[in-house]
Amino acid sequence: MGWVQFALGGLVIIVSMLSLIKFYSAGFFLRNEDICREFYGVKDVYDGFDIRALSDRVGEVLNRMESLQEKLELKVKEMEKSKGALDRSNITKLEYKNYLEEQVIRPLYSAQIALRQIRLPSVEGIRNLTMNEEPLINTFVIEEIRKYITSKENRIGKFNIYGTERIHNTIGHACVLYKKELEEYMDYDIGSYCNDDWNLAQRLMVNGCDPLPRRRCLTRASKVYQKPYPINESLWRLPDGRNVRWSNYQCRNFECLSSKNPKRGYSKCVGCFEMEKEKLKWVTNSSLPVDFLIHDVLAIKPGEIRIGLDFGVGTGSFAARMREHNVTIVSTALNLGAPFNEMIALRGLIPLYVTLNQRLPFFDNTLDLIHTTGFMDGWIDLLLMDFILFDWDRVLRPGGLIWIDRFFCNRKDLDDYMYMFLQFRYKKHKWIISPKSKDEIYLSALLEKPPRAI
Repeated sequence: MGWVQFALGGLVIIVSMLSLIKFYSAGFFLRNEDICREFYGVKDVYDGFDIRALSDRVGEVLNRMESLQEKLELKVKEMEKSKGALDRSNITKLEYKNYLEEQVIRPLYSAQIALRQIRLPSVEGIRNLTMNEEPLINTFVIEEIRKYITSKENRIGKFNIYGTERIHNTIGHACVLYKKELEEYMDYDIGSYCNDDWNLAQRLMVNGCDPLPRRRCLTRASKVYQKPYPINESLWRLPDGRNVRWSNYQCRNFECLSSKNPKRGYSKCVGCFEMEKEKLKWVTNSSLPVDFLIHDVLAIKPGEIRIGLDFGVGTGSFAARMREHNVTIVSTALNLGAPFNEMIALRGLIPLYVTLNQRLPFFDNTLDLIHTTGFMDGWIDLLLMDFILFDWDRVLRPGGLIWIDRFFCNRKDLDDYMYMFLQFRYKKHKWIISPKSKDEIYLSALLEKPPRAI
């Protein structure tokens, strides 16, 4: 009986010890700060330092080292199997040197640099929660990205022209979601020629990695670049195709971009590379009541429309027509399957390379006119459109005009989009609704921003 009691007592002691160990491993005997770290992770305890990103970086380095080890072990096994052939082979010193450089030294050096780039905050910074470490610094491997997003302190230790002690370079928050693509974009030799990868950059931009980081490489241009045409010729003449890098397009010249070519590579603004058709826009009467004429629009504010923005997809024809009336128009452009930016610039006009993700780079109350066509149609999310329209209202001056040109949507969505435009209580100079098809509606309007003396 005594032995049974002794065994049960020992069992109780063992269970108690195991329970204590379990509680200790769960963190119940730690200080409050340590408990937070145990249950919520260091990232949530210490703001500004991303321990998960650090872990990912270390994991990438370890994967590189493991891959190198496997590669070398496999090579050794192959050499063991073919000892005789190896003895008879004549491997030159140059081949041996190249193998060591490419297969051993470079991967080791890359892993070493990645380890050195991992930044840990100081102990004092962690304890006081006042560290200045960039939160994204350990997310990326490529050194150029890390150098770019690190804040730059003024050299003289004083406030700069902006009144700040340092400059913070910015990138779009969605760049973290496209880490692999961004690192590919930023992987280059400093001072050498950039890769011909504008399409990769644009893909990053439209997916929210906007603004992109600057690069320290030399941009490529056409090898046979020609002097552009004089301004009195360039506005309505198809540019010289030798001034465009065509490698990332389906077409290889401007003539190929004709609307008659089913393999032209783009679907928006069909026909806008045909100058004879473009010449007719906004100056000749159309069969549709939603088409306004530039002369009629400028007559509403004679002499007041001087500068403006054309927000859409096009080749700059609206800006060209307005230039003939001494009005300067900046045209937004993305190269969606065709060289829209190059086309606008070669015509002697100003392309603005921005996406819908981006706040307009203009100050408040500065533009006389905003014209939009062919871009923001019934596909756009209402909340996104709301942010865009409020940004337009910000840059448009009191008395300035918004020209909505052939906006179209489904009939059932018309009321929602009408509210979007009417919520600002602009004065209606023109407001025309016309059927586009059985299920779709055109809307064109000319609205004037009211004065707000607040």
